[in-house]
Amino acid sequence: MITAKNCVARLSRYKSALNRFKTLGFVKVFSDNLADAVGATSSQVRKDFSVFGISGSKRGGYKIDELIEKINNILGKNEVQQVIIVGAGNIGSALMNFKGFEKEGMKIVACFDTDPTKVNRLGNIQVLPIEELKSFVLNNKIKIGIIAVPDNAAPGVMEALLEAGIKGVLNFAPIQLKAPEECVVNNVNIESELENVIYYVNALQKSRKT
Repeated sequence: MITAKNCVARLSRYKSALNRFKTLGFVKVFSDNLADAVGATSSQVRKDFSVFGISGSKRGGYKIDELIEKINNILGKNEVQQVIIVGAGNIGSALMNFKGFEKEGMKIVACFDTDPTKVNRLGNIQVLPIEELKSFVLNNKIKIGIIAVPDNAAPGVMEALLEAGIKGVLNFAPIQLKAPEECVVNNVNIESELENVIYYVNALQKSRKT
């Protein structure tokens, strides 16, 4: 059974909150502490945890270290997840330079591009010709890919990733991509998200003027 994306997303937020509590010296937390930290309800926290067989104590709450370990195991953070990027443009380059991935158990191992002038086999993260994508994925048993190309190129890249055996895709191209059931796709439209923020900022300002 595949768990709902919203539940999995909340697990990530719970883990971030737990790490903050840990840095503050907390050893245990209660469901209402986590609920306040992520903007949920305590019953929602307990319901999410019950989906994964996580239980606490009404009196003792949850031990933070144990809870972080359990959530890491659920999210696949108990081992390093190797990831490739397709597209060495602005977004792809920013992702390659982002230092937070390894802290969270993810490692960008290569980037691929159609532009031969961007190929760089000597960098910390190699930028390789797109023609080498399939063999690299197969030889290194890569399961996760990131699409960071223009919208007109994204469907072709998606097809290439599926053909190579990729099972999970994070798509930054401004187009909704779909895949067969055996592959999970998350579409992240930065422009749309920014437009939403702008709308709500403007709406909030208008409501204060009335």
